[in-house]
Amino acid sequence: MEKIDEMQPSLPRMKELIPWESFRPLLLQAYVQDRKSNAGRKPIDPVIMFRMLILQQLYNLSDEELEYQVNDRRSFEEFVGLGIMNSIPDAKTVWLFRERLINAGVVEELFEMFDQFLCEAGFKPRGGQIVDATLIPVPIQRNTREENQEIKAGNVPDSFTENPNRLPQKDLDARWVKKNDVSYYGYKNSINIDRDHGFIRKYDISPANIHDSQMLPALIDPKNEQNFFFGDSAYAGNIFEEFLSAAGFESYIHEKGHKNKPLSEASKAFNTVKSRVRALVEHVFGQMVMTMKGKYTRLIGFTRVQGWWGLRNLTFNMRRFVMKLA
Repeated sequence: MEKIDEMQPSLPRMKELIPWESFRPLLLQAYVQDRKSNAGRKPIDPVIMFRMLILQQLYNLSDEELEYQVNDRRSFEEFVGLGIMNSIPDAKTVWLFRERLINAGVVEELFEMFDQFLCEAGFKPRGGQIVDATLIPVPIQRNTREENQEIKAGNVPDSFTENPNRLPQKDLDARWVKKNDVSYYGYKNSINIDRDHGFIRKYDISPANIHDSQMLPALIDPKNEQNFFFGDSAYAGNIFEEFLSAAGFESYIHEKGHKNKPLSEASKAFNTVKSRVRALVEHVFGQMVMTMKGKYTRLIGFTRVQGWWGLRNLTFNMRRFVMKLA
């Protein structure tokens, strides 16, 4: 085990450096909502379950694969906090605990609690803020044209309700969007990172067809010590410039050319300068794809995807915090 820890120290360091116990009061809400008495088998320690969810996000594992890997890998078992004589929570238990966390509405509170911990640890948001969005692919729905028209109109197709086993398998919230002439199905994860430390400070989840610019008000972080604001041309426009100016920000959003009014050479050069800063947010998405094993999300429905990506953004910050202290 010492040899393994030397070769892959990230999990032991994360177990040591993250203030897991501070999350306990929020995590207990996952059990309070439906526990009517103290009779029967006691629930599994919520901190252990929370570590399993973080481990799941680190490697983008399904519930079934998470159960298998924690049983199979001693390093995973040690991180979760279970000895070899303890039984490992099964996939159904993991799913149920995550569902309870999401239904209790505490995932965002967990994210904000860790952000407060980062500030207290000396990682206050500084240097200005950078915003961007990435697409979240989910299982593609095979619906008829008529069913899709009903869904777009905000209705539930009759064919879904006629079969009680069919509706839970249908995603009524995910949408199609075309980017660079390629169609994508799912949602978006819009984030705000601080320039100096690169932590995610704000996030918001939306269907894929919602334009990036519409998420801008929800992404502003008033705690950042500098007022510089960076974004790509998706956030360009007089209305957003006026909005940022009124909020006291100095905008460094990319200028956008038009068909009959192309950008000047000076504007192109300035965009290049801004890109060197804005590229930092792309590194976040790159790490989620390469190190945290991708963005594909095996869930159906906005509420579950929102909870999953709240945990994913939190896990990124935990991982980055450990790397900062390495």
